[in-house]
Amino acid sequence: MHQGRAAYFIRLAGCDVGCVWCDVKESWTQGYPQLLSGELTELVKATPAGIVVITGGEPLMHDLGTLTASLQSAGLRTHIETSGAHPSSGNWDWFCLSPKKFVFPRPESYKMADELKVIVFNESDFKWAREEAEKVSENCVLLLQPEWSREKQMLPLIVDFVKANPRWQISLQTHKYMNIP
Repeated sequence: MHQGRAAYFIRLAGCDVGCVWCDVKESWTQGYPQLLSGELTELVKATPAGIVVITGGEPLMHDLGTLTASLQSAGLRTHIETSGAHPSSGNWDWFCLSPKKFVFPRPESYKMADELKVIVFNESDFKWAREEAEKVSENCVLLLQPEWSREKQMLPLIVDFVKANPRWQISLQTHKYMNIP
Protein backbone atom coordinates (compact mmCIF):
# COMPACT_ATOMS: atom_id res chain seq x y z
CA MET A 1 0.00 0.00 0.00
CA HIS A 2 2.88 2.33 0.70
CA GLN A 3 4.93 1.49 -2.39
CA GLY A 4 6.74 4.45 -3.86
CA ARG A 5 7.24 6.14 -0.49
CA ALA A 6 10.70 6.61 0.94
CA ALA A 7 11.31 3.90 3.51
CA TYR A 8 14.22 2.24 5.27
CA PHE A 9 14.08 -1.55 5.02
CA ILE A 10 15.42 -3.76 7.76
CA ARG A 11 15.63 -7.32 6.48
CA LEU A 12 15.92 -9.86 9.29
CA ALA A 13 17.57 -13.23 8.77
CA GLY A 14 15.77 -16.51 9.32
CA CYS A 15 12.76 -18.05 7.64
CA ASP A 16 10.90 -21.28 8.15
CA VAL A 17 8.19 -20.63 5.55
CA GLY A 18 10.33 -21.56 2.53
CA CYS A 19 8.47 -20.17 -0.48
CA VAL A 20 9.86 -21.84 -3.57
CA TRP A 21 9.68 -18.51 -5.44
CA CYS A 22 11.34 -16.44 -2.70
CA ASP A 23 13.62 -13.81 -4.21
CA VAL A 24 15.72 -13.37 -1.05
CA LYS A 25 16.56 -16.95 -0.12
CA GLU A 26 19.86 -15.67 1.27
CA SER A 27 17.79 -14.23 4.14
CA TRP A 28 16.66 -17.70 5.25
CA THR A 29 19.81 -18.48 7.19
CA GLN A 30 21.45 -16.74 10.09
CA GLY A 31 25.01 -15.51 9.83
CA TYR A 32 24.48 -11.84 9.14
CA PRO A 33 25.85 -9.06 11.35
CA GLN A 34 23.79 -8.61 14.48
CA LEU A 35 23.01 -5.06 15.50
CA LEU A 36 21.37 -3.76 18.63
CA SER A 37 18.03 -1.96 18.35
CA GLY A 38 19.66 1.37 19.17
CA GLU A 39 22.29 0.85 16.47
CA LEU A 40 19.59 0.14 13.89
CA THR A 41 17.64 3.21 15.02
CA GLU A 42 20.73 5.39 14.59
CA LEU A 43 21.27 4.03 11.08
CA VAL A 44 17.68 4.92 10.15
CA LYS A 45 17.86 8.36 11.79
CA ALA A 46 20.86 9.17 9.56
CA THR A 47 18.47 9.02 6.57
CA PRO A 48 15.45 11.17 5.71
CA ALA A 49 13.12 8.13 5.76
CA GLY A 50 10.22 8.40 8.19
CA ILE A 51 9.01 4.84 7.63
CA VAL A 52 10.87 1.71 8.62
CA VAL A 53 9.73 -1.57 7.06
CA ILE A 54 10.74 -4.70 8.95
CA THR A 55 10.78 -7.72 6.66
CA GLY A 56 12.69 -10.93 6.25
CA GLY A 57 13.00 -13.84 5.89
CA GLU A 58 10.19 -14.10 8.35
CA PRO A 59 10.54 -11.16 10.76
CA LEU A 60 8.20 -12.47 13.45
CA MET A 61 10.62 -15.30 14.18
CA HIS A 62 12.25 -12.55 16.29
CA ASP A 63 10.99 -10.60 19.31
CA LEU A 64 10.55 -7.13 17.84
CA GLY A 65 9.31 -5.25 20.91
CA THR A 66 12.58 -3.52 21.75
CA LEU A 67 13.28 -2.63 18.12
CA THR A 68 9.87 -1.08 17.42
CA ALA A 69 9.97 0.82 20.73
CA SER A 70 13.37 2.27 19.82
CA LEU A 71 12.27 3.24 16.32
CA GLN A 72 9.00 4.78 17.46
CA SER A 73 10.70 6.73 20.26
CA ALA A 74 12.81 8.31 17.49
CA GLY A 75 9.60 9.42 15.74
CA LEU A 76 9.68 6.74 13.05
CA ARG A 77 6.69 4.80 11.72
CA THR A 78 7.04 1.04 12.00
CA HIS A 79 5.68 -1.19 9.26
CA ILE A 80 6.01 -4.95 8.99
CA GLU A 81 5.57 -7.42 6.17
CA THR A 82 5.04 -10.92 7.52
CA SER A 83 3.50 -14.26 6.66
CA GLY A 84 1.84 -14.12 10.08
CA ALA A 85 2.99 -17.64 10.88
CA HIS A 86 4.54 -16.66 14.23
CA PRO A 87 3.17 -14.79 17.27
CA SER A 88 3.23 -11.06 16.75
CA SER A 89 5.63 -8.92 18.74
CA GLY A 90 6.38 -5.23 18.54
CA ASN A 91 4.15 -2.22 18.02
CA TRP A 92 3.11 -1.55 14.43
CA ASP A 93 1.82 1.50 12.62
CA TRP A 94 1.13 -0.69 9.58
CA PHE A 95 0.76 -4.48 9.48
CA CYS A 96 1.08 -6.09 6.05
CA LEU A 97 0.00 -9.71 6.15
CA SER A 98 1.31 -11.67 3.18
CA PRO A 99 0.00 -15.17 3.88
CA LYS A 100 1.63 -18.23 2.39
CA LYS A 101 0.03 -21.58 1.66
CA PHE A 102 3.08 -23.40 3.04
CA VAL A 103 2.67 -22.20 6.65
CA PHE A 104 -0.68 -20.67 7.56
CA PRO A 105 -0.98 -17.39 9.45
CA ARG A 106 -1.99 -17.35 13.08
CA PRO A 107 -5.59 -16.15 13.65
CA GLU A 108 -4.46 -12.95 15.40
CA SER A 109 -2.50 -11.90 12.29
CA TYR A 110 -5.73 -11.56 10.34
CA LYS A 111 -7.12 -9.26 13.04
CA MET A 112 -4.01 -7.06 12.97
CA ALA A 113 -3.81 -6.78 9.17
CA ASP A 114 -4.03 -3.29 7.71
CA GLU A 115 -3.13 -4.84 4.39
CA LEU A 116 -3.51 -8.31 2.91
CA LYS A 117 -1.00 -8.90 0.12
CA VAL A 118 -1.43 -12.16 -1.76
CA ILE A 119 1.28 -13.26 -4.17
CA VAL A 120 -0.19 -14.75 -7.35
CA PHE A 121 1.89 -17.59 -8.75
CA ASN A 122 -0.90 -19.74 -10.23
CA GLU A 123 -4.50 -19.17 -11.24
CA SER A 124 -5.59 -21.15 -8.17
CA ASP A 125 -4.22 -18.31 -6.03
CA PHE A 126 -7.26 -16.16 -6.87
CA LYS A 127 -9.58 -18.58 -5.07
CA TRP A 128 -7.18 -18.70 -2.14
CA ALA A 129 -6.96 -14.89 -2.09
CA ARG A 130 -10.75 -14.66 -1.78
CA GLU A 131 -10.70 -17.16 1.10
CA GLU A 132 -7.96 -15.19 2.89
CA ALA A 133 -9.85 -11.91 2.38
CA GLU A 134 -12.82 -13.31 4.29
CA LYS A 135 -10.59 -13.52 7.40
CA VAL A 136 -9.56 -9.84 7.57
CA SER A 137 -11.57 -6.75 8.50
CA GLU A 138 -13.55 -4.88 5.89
CA ASN A 139 -11.13 -1.94 6.30
CA CYS A 140 -8.13 -4.05 5.34
CA VAL A 141 -6.55 -3.10 2.01
CA LEU A 142 -6.58 -6.09 -0.38
CA LEU A 143 -3.64 -6.41 -2.77
CA LEU A 144 -2.68 -8.94 -5.43
CA GLN A 145 0.92 -9.07 -6.56
CA PRO A 146 2.28 -11.20 -9.39
CA GLU A 147 5.17 -13.43 -8.44
CA TRP A 148 8.12 -11.81 -10.20
CA SER A 149 9.20 -14.74 -12.38
CA ARG A 150 5.60 -15.17 -13.63
CA GLU A 151 4.70 -11.49 -13.88
CA LYS A 152 4.06 -11.58 -17.65
CA GLN A 153 1.62 -14.51 -17.31
CA MET A 154 -0.10 -13.46 -14.08
CA LEU A 155 -0.41 -9.68 -14.40
CA PRO A 156 -3.08 -9.76 -17.17
CA LEU A 157 -5.10 -12.21 -15.04
CA ILE A 158 -4.71 -9.96 -12.00
CA VAL A 159 -5.91 -6.95 -14.00
CA ASP A 160 -9.01 -8.88 -15.09
CA PHE A 161 -9.63 -10.05 -11.51
CA VAL A 162 -9.39 -6.51 -10.11
CA LYS A 163 -11.75 -5.20 -12.80
CA ALA A 164 -14.30 -7.81 -11.71
CA ASN A 165 -13.53 -7.42 -7.99
CA PRO A 166 -12.91 -3.70 -7.36
CA ARG A 167 -12.20 -4.07 -3.65
CA TRP A 168 -8.86 -5.58 -4.68
CA GLN A 169 -5.90 -3.52 -5.89
CA ILE A 170 -2.78 -4.36 -7.87
CA SER A 171 0.59 -4.37 -6.16
CA LEU A 172 3.81 -4.41 -8.15
CA GLN A 173 7.40 -4.77 -7.03
CA THR A 174 8.24 -1.33 -8.40
CA HIS A 175 11.76 -1.50 -6.99
CA LYS A 176 12.49 -4.33 -9.45
CA TYR A 177 11.22 -2.35 -12.44
CA MET A 178 13.43 0.55 -11.35
CA ASN A 179 16.46 -1.63 -10.43
CA ILE A 180 16.46 -0.46 -6.81
CA PRO A 181 18.17 -3.10 -4.63
